[in-house]
Amino acid sequence: MPHANNGGVSVRYEVDAPDAGDPDEAVVFCGDVGLGAWQFGWQHAALAGPHTVITPETRGVGRSDAPPGPYAVEDLAADVDAVCAAEGIRNAHLVGYGLGGMVALTAALASSRPASLTVVGTPPAGDAYNPDGVWADPTDPAAVEGSLHGLLSVDFREAHPDALPRIAEWRLAEDADRETFEAHRAAVESFDVADRLYEVTTPTLVVHGTDDAVCPVSAAKTLAEGLPRGELHVVEGARHFVGVEASAAVNDALAGWLAEHGADPLSG
Repeated sequence: MPHANNGGVSVRYEVDAPDAGDPDEAVVFCGDVGLGAWQFGWQHAALAGPHTVITPETRGVGRSDAPPGPYAVEDLAADVDAVCAAEGIRNAHLVGYGLGGMVALTAALASSRPASLTVVGTPPAGDAYNPDGVWADPTDPAAVEGSLHGLLSVDFREAHPDALPRIAEWRLAEDADRETFEAHRAAVESFDVADRLYEVTTPTLVVHGTDDAVCPVSAAKTLAEGLPRGELHVVEGARHFVGVEASAAVNDALAGWLAEHGADPLSG
């Protein structure tokens, strides 16, 4: 599988449907704090094929390098940019979850490469985000499954009881260890673009569950209101893993957003 290099840090990524749409345009996922690539599965299944999709493994996760922390969001944004450069992606439609949304916003401030952003469960500053609400020790199966109670709504858990053990299995196999989680936490804690939102002129879809306990929906409203081209999409009753439990609604919003902002398979 391909790797990109950012200042000596090797970032592993996958490319799916490389011949879809415009050859120098792609949807690029940016991951949440400490989570493996499993987190993208629900949106990946809907987007790969209509669009070229690139899935990097965040530094410290999977087969990407894990340099000593702490990390900064700027480091992670530069990793994503290196992946895009390696693949010749001129127009990246960044889809970021939590910390990955912070990465997407930072990338838009640093580069003209992002053509659109979709940020899920993301605040304008790290003090509105609780990384401990996402973390679970991947060596402790009971803790991993227990963590999902705060990340997925009661309604979803009751309607899909088989989903929790499957997600827990993926987390046990793919999520970061404590050292990487703490490096990611440092990136969250140092993130603050609240006073620079007016500079982010990239079209941005802000997706958020109303019952998100990791990042309150009020933070999403502040973010969307502060962005010159921000659009808020709230999902009633969903928690932080809104892309999992409300995947149909999130995927529909994403597909419409991408069609409107350039990653349109009919245009290629």
